[in-house]
Amino acid sequence: MRITIIGTGALACLFASRLHPFTEVVMVGSWPAQMAAIAQNGVQVQEMDGRLTHHALRALPATAAPPADLALVLVKSYQTPAAIERLHACLAPHGRILTLQNGLGNREQLAAHFGADRVWAGSTAMGATLMAPGVVRHAGHGRTHLPTALADVAALFGRAGLETELVDNVESLLWGKLAINAAINPLTALLRQPNGYLARHTMARLMMGAAALETAAVAAALGIPLPYPDPLQRVLAVAHSTAANHSSMLQDVLRGSPTEIEAISGQVVKYGRETATPTPVNELLWRLMI
Repeated sequence: MRITIIGTGALACLFASRLHPFTEVVMVGSWPAQMAAIAQNGVQVQEMDGRLTHHALRALPATAAPPADLALVLVKSYQTPAAIERLHACLAPHGRILTLQNGLGNREQLAAHFGADRVWAGSTAMGATLMAPGVVRHAGHGRTHLPTALADVAALFGRAGLETELVDNVESLLWGKLAINAAINPLTALLRQPNGYLARHTMARLMMGAAALETAAVAAALGIPLPYPDPLQRVLAVAHSTAANHSSMLQDVLRGSPTEIEAISGQVVKYGRETATPTPVNELLWRLMI
């Protein structure tokens, strides 16, 4: 299976480092500093046990990449239109697309160009942080969930040491992750605080819980059950277990980069309006971030 990873960020590099001993992998990107660093030294991964591992990976422009049997989309949600342009240049005629991006709406954008029968969405809890061009820190272990139609991809991921599970109801997982992201990411970005701050401070904890409950209510209105019984308990547990982490949205804000607020809080508000489900906290966070 020839895999092209759309993106050269932290998570793209981490997935590439795990997969390349088992199959042909290239990354596609355009960030000059990252492309140059990978061309010169490959990718270095600071492992969770303190080791520094080196991986001879390739990062190419889309027009130079070989035709992909599987394109793994690992860019920020606001970069999906650019990913679509790159996919047109490097996806094989029979190729499939798997998005593991945050938020909602990415699969729909991809399917509009390549057909719903070629585009799949999954969810991953793997964590990575870009330390410098070509240097990535493995920030957290986590399971990757894929739809049952991608059993061959799941088997490959498993051989590569990526803990992977096949699921029938991907929508449940996507909304479960959305509830956590909607509760944690905007608040940490606005407050400029790590995740654990939200669990320790009363008002932040109340807002975090309210955002999670609103998201769960919208999912329920759509007929989508979350993959855990108690959104409040789940989001508080995540805030505690990732207490020292800076959310991806906080990292974006500190870098002065665009954020994924539209694909997270914006999507909660959108579907809340469509189902007449109130989402005042999510709308406040969305408006404060845009």
